[in-house]
Amino acid sequence: MKIISYNVNGIRAALKKGFLDWLQVANPDVICIQETKAHKEQLELSLFEEAGYPFHYWFSAQKKGYSSVAIFCKEKPKHIAYGTGIESMDFEGRNLRVDFEGISVMSLYLPSGTNVDRLNFKLNYMDQFQEYITNLKHEIPNLVICGDYNICHEEIDIHNPKMKGVSGFLPEERTWIRNFIDSGFIDSFRFKNPERQEFSWWSYRANARANNKGWRLDYAMVSASLQNKISRAYILPEAKHSDHCPIAVELNL
Repeated sequence: MKIISYNVNGIRAALKKGFLDWLQVANPDVICIQETKAHKEQLELSLFEEAGYPFHYWFSAQKKGYSSVAIFCKEKPKHIAYGTGIESMDFEGRNLRVDFEGISVMSLYLPSGTNVDRLNFKLNYMDQFQEYITNLKHEIPNLVICGDYNICHEEIDIHNPKMKGVSGFLPEERTWIRNFIDSGFIDSFRFKNPERQEFSWWSYRANARANNKGWRLDYAMVSASLQNKISRAYILPEAKHSDHCPIAVELNL
């Protein structure tokens, strides 16, 4: 199973930049999308079906043009879970899960901490999400949680590790993601590439992408129970439909 995760920073904008042509070449079995910034009624859904993804699911924020996640699948899941059931989390459309036989895949878009209020919202969200996943794993042990976590874990994951006072690399955020991994997950990219410094997001400012001054904010977190199934994990920086690029994990199931 090949799973790709991609924060497209607006699916309608990405479509105009050749997203579907790229998707057909990349050819994942499942793609988790974050920040669609759209409701499905605003889209021509047949385009995704014609691209080879007859099963597509959308969980959008109440506010139009904001946040929102989606998952496209080649094969039909046995169950789709929209959100977490926690109202304070779900109104921004940040969690969507598809369940297959023996494995479940989630598209996650953690909030960013752009100001004090949003940072507090983010930290609260992280705590609630950890509790939700801890409980979920009793029911569904084999999880792949893909998405934009809006956190760099280690110094190798950011171009300038001195930026310790900026949300995305705050000590409490890094501690949270470390504890999340320790709760029974594998950062698949780092597991397969222990020394490689690659990024998945670049600011639009100061020619950051051309200079590769980036952050690794996107992860495919895989349940530790699936460790022996991880065959590859990699980043796809050549895809340029967004300020993020896609990440991928391949599992031998």
